[in-house]
Amino acid sequence: MAQSVLLVEDDRSIATVITEALREEGFEVVSCDTIARRDALLGDGVFDVMLTDVMLADGDGLASIDAVRRMAPDMPVIVLSAQNTLDTAVRASDSEAFEYFPKPFDLDELTQAVSQAVASRPQVEGAGDNEDSALPLIGRSPAMQGVFRMITRVLRNDLTVLITGESGTGKELVAEAIHQLGSRKTGPFVAVNMAAIPHDLLESELFGHERGAFTGAVGQQIGKFEQANGGTLFLDEIGDMPAEAQTRLLRALQSGRIRRVGGRQEIGVDVRIVAATNKDLAPMIAEGRFREDLYYRLNVVPIHLPPLRERHEDIGALVRHFLGQAANEGLPARQANRDAIAALETRDWRGNVRELRNAVFRLALMAREDVIDRVAVEDILPPIRETGAERTGNGFETAVEIWIAEARPADGAVYHAALAAFEKPLFELALDRTEGNQLRAARLLGINRNTLRKRLSELDIAPEAFSRRG
Repeated sequence: MAQSVLLVEDDRSIATVITEALREEGFEVVSCDTIARRDALLGDGVFDVMLTDVMLADGDGLASIDAVRRMAPDMPVIVLSAQNTLDTAVRASDSEAFEYFPKPFDLDELTQAVSQAVASRPQVEGAGDNEDSALPLIGRSPAMQGVFRMITRVLRNDLTVLITGESGTGKELVAEAIHQLGSRKTGPFVAVNMAAIPHDLLESELFGHERGAFTGAVGQQIGKFEQANGGTLFLDEIGDMPAEAQTRLLRALQSGRIRRVGGRQEIGVDVRIVAATNKDLAPMIAEGRFREDLYYRLNVVPIHLPPLRERHEDIGALVRHFLGQAANEGLPARQANRDAIAALETRDWRGNVRELRNAVFRLALMAREDVIDRVAVEDILPPIRETGAERTGNGFETAVEIWIAEARPADGAVYHAALAAFEKPLFELALDRTEGNQLRAARLLGINRNTLRKRLSELDIAPEAFSRRG
């Protein structure tokens, strides 16, 4: 008997694509576009899994999951959403959703998740609080949605997290989100910047010291570990930690106990560790500047924050957010039109989100009109540096930037327009390298062979044209 899927989706084109993909895999699919119709279908029959959009015509599909649980307590739920905030991913996690897929999503991954959901029948655990987060973690790009999904996976546990990424990508925001949305949110959040503390004072800062422990220690000092007891300790720029302090940190992580400098008594501490670095720790380990055992102790759950130049499709949402922030801080209320967003998307943003925020605040202050346009961007912000020595992107990034500048796709359409422009030459390159072998080309691209065949047909690409035999 075919496994049954209830699909709740009010976008007809998306519903059609999902339905066809699942039916090709042997699932029986029943679809509807409202919460009312969903509840009626659940009342009339039993389904093996449900896929639901969040924003539906008659309500919030995610907020009404409790009603679904009462009607079908053992049915796994997969959440689909076009929203671009961390809050949606967290709400999906809190609702005990089996999986969360931001739109656009990979159909192969979705059908695989449906198969896993049907087979696993996960037990429903207690739901958490659905609190909104004011943290400015924004992004509909696949890279940022991956970050959101990783965050949701560590909210119900105390696993150590290592956040990597360039300066200005928002590593401390992720650490704060893990704390504020997790089980330790009622405890303290204590942040320590390793690069900002003199090396000879770092151990005292972390572990505290007793009176008379060293010259100038006129009284007892409680260290960051004790201050963070019951909460989260965020160790920023962990790559700047000196070797001696690394040894003591490793010992504290292994034992859950610390000793103040100059003290004799060990003190038990209950802290969750979240560390971050903008450095590549691998060569530092090879050179003996960072302990390998400490790295593995910290890198239990890695979360990598992509640079802004790899998520240009998020710039529009970030600009709107920062313009709102600027207005709240007393600057003139501004809006940015499509041309302005397109101009901002062509920049490298080497300072990442922090640099973009500063630029938007400058635009809000100095623009002559309430609506910021491309002319205002080009007049107020420094010109883009074009020389090869100054550019950080590779040739492909440069080609994408040139294409965006020339094609000027509409706001909200950059991702799909870029795929349409670059997908065909990418597939042709893969076939050329594999001499027309579709299986090898699919492996090279990292996609399903059936997906490759379907796209080759739709793009009117003949694989045999790339064969070098004969």
